[in-house]
Amino acid sequence: MRVDMTSVGDGFPDKTSKDSSDGREGTVRVPDHVVYRSFPGETVVLNLNTGRYHGLNPVAGRMIEALSETGSIEKAAAVLATEYDQSEERIGGDLRRLCADLAERGLIEMLAHRDA
Repeated sequence: MRVDMTSVGDGFPDKTSKDSSDGREGTVRVPDHVVYRSFPGETVVLNLNTGRYHGLNPVAGRMIEALSETGSIEKAAAVLATEYDQSEERIGGDLRRLCADLAERGLIEMLAHRDA
């Protein structure tokens, strides 16, 4: 499965292979200063604080929707694994890489679960 993200005017290169996960799952939230809209060929994500917009391919666009709907990488992976007929492990890896890229650009907030 190919997940691509391009940015306009932000100076970030396209990165799709970095996995910064430490093995813990956490909650994911699209902050109030970020809006996105899906179109047939891509999803456009706008950071209202910076005025920069980013383009996601259809798979990455569906991923940000699932993350927004479920609030966690683990839950989004379960939903998307069924939709794309892929393993949760594979989808989870793709989601973690996408989340690292989105978080670096201020497009999502990731909060690790705390042990009690």
